[in-house]
Amino acid sequence: MRIRRSGDGYRRRSARVLLLDGTGRLLLFRFPLDMEQPDLGYCWITPGGGVDKGETLAEAGSRELREETGLVVSPGELGAPVAVSSGYAEFSWASGVFRDDFFVHRAAAPEIEIDTAGFQAVERAHISAHRWWTPEELEATGEVVYPLELVPLLKALLAGDVPAEPVVLPWHH
Repeated sequence: MRIRRSGDGYRRRSARVLLLDGTGRLLLFRFPLDMEQPDLGYCWITPGGGVDKGETLAEAGSRELREETGLVVSPGELGAPVAVSSGYAEFSWASGVFRDDFFVHRAAAPEIEIDTAGFQAVERAHISAHRWWTPEELEATGEVVYPLELVPLLKALLAGDVPAEPVVLPWHH
């Protein structure tokens, strides 16, 4: 897990990817709400993670997608972020202001084989499942899904409405 302070004042910058398959389903990973206390429950999160020193957001998103799913997508294919979420959080491993930038990538294939062989040790230890979700399933679920207010953004993206500027989503902590 990358936790160094980024040069722009954030404790951690993350590049995350809204990965859609050819049928419009979104990939999410099952992750504990608190890594130190897994009995507190879990949430569903998008592929992605910390931006390494010297990486652009798109480069980090591309790398994270390859590591976590096996899917090779160039940074240029990700384009610009479609959403952003930021705020203060306290975790056992770091505290401060965090920022997540979200890209979207839609694969042409209706079924995408997910290869998690590139997971880091912390991901292998804490990601317990992955699942493809339809917008309707996300709308109906009682489970915790991050980012918050994902469904309206997802529906707009699936309808071809890519925002000119990143949509600001509420922070989740």
